[in-house]
Formats: sequence, structure tokens, C-alpha cells
Amino acid sequence: MMALLKRYRYTLLLMAVIVAVRLINPVLGTDMIARAAAGFREMLAVLPPIFLLLGLLEVWVPREVILRNLGKDSGMRGISLSILLGAVAAGPLYVAFPIAASMLRKGATVGNIAIFLFSWSTLKIPLLLFESSALGLRLTLLRATINLPAAIILGLLVDSLLPPAEKSALKEKLEQSAVPEMTKQLSR
Repeated sequence: MMALLKRYRYTLLLMAVIVAVRLINPVLGTDMIARAAAGFREMLAVLPPIFLLLGLLEVWVPREVILRNLGKDSGMRGISLSILLGAVAAGPLYVAFPIAASMLRKGATVGNIAIFLFSWSTLKIPLLLFESSALGLRLTLLRATINLPAAIILGLLVDSLLPPAEKSALKEKLEQSAVPEMTKQLSR
């Protein structure tokens, strides 16, 4: 019970804050509850297909493919593939984290995962198209031109600065998480 409370302490704290705000200012509290509920509904609409996709990734993509294309010896191919996967992705950023965890569990490097996440958040093609229509093509291309090398440099920095012990601990934690078991059950 204590482990469960500890795991969800921030969620419980946020819920307590919302209740307190609702007691002090009912209009603001009601608005906070409505926004939280809308966000929760959005996540419920997005997460089941993502877990299905993760199950397929776990079953259909062999570990060797991830190791060869995103692993330690992938070099520029791994960087390019990480950028491409992040750029063609659809959906909010929180969708990228379970996908990244699955790829990391299968042997992708931390650097390539960081590049994938940076690309997902800043270089997505749908985002670039929307941005160019709203802010202009010139500004969009300038931002993308700056973000592309920044994503690569930051990914390589993350990979080189993270101690090997922490990389191993991260992979062990991912192996023990509930995600692999959930994706296996969904893929049956």
C-alpha cells in the first residue's frame, strides 16, 4: 500500500490541490477538473492504439534489427533513422516515451533514443507544415535548420555524458516495468 502511495504521490498531491482550489474558488476548481478530465479522455483515446503498436513492435521487430539500425555500432545510419522516425511520427509527445522505452529495451542506444525524442518534439513533419502556414516558411526552415544539428549534438552529449552504470540501471528498470508484459498481452 505504501509503495502504491509513493508511486502516485504527485498525482494524489495534484488531486488534493484541485480539491482545495475547488473549495476556495468553485469556478476555478470546476474549470481545473474539466480540463483534467479532457486531458484524461484524450490520453484514453490515444494510448490503446499505442499499446497495440508497441505489442506489434515487440513481436514483429526482432532485437537484431533494432541493434543493427539503432544500436551501438549504427553510426550515422542510427542517427538518420532516429531523426526520420521522430519526424514522421504523429501524436503528442507522451506517446513517444513508451515507443522509446521499447526501442531502448531492444538495444537502441540512449543517444539515438534522445535524438528520436528531440526530433519527435521539434522536427515532426505535421508540426513543420502547420508552423510554416502560421509563421511562414522562412522562419520554419530557420528553426528546423537550427534544431536538426541541435538534436544530434544533444543526443550524442546525452549518450556520452550518461555513465555506463546509469545506462545499465535504466535498461534494467525498463525490463522490470509493466510495459513489456502489457504489450505482450496485447499482441496475443
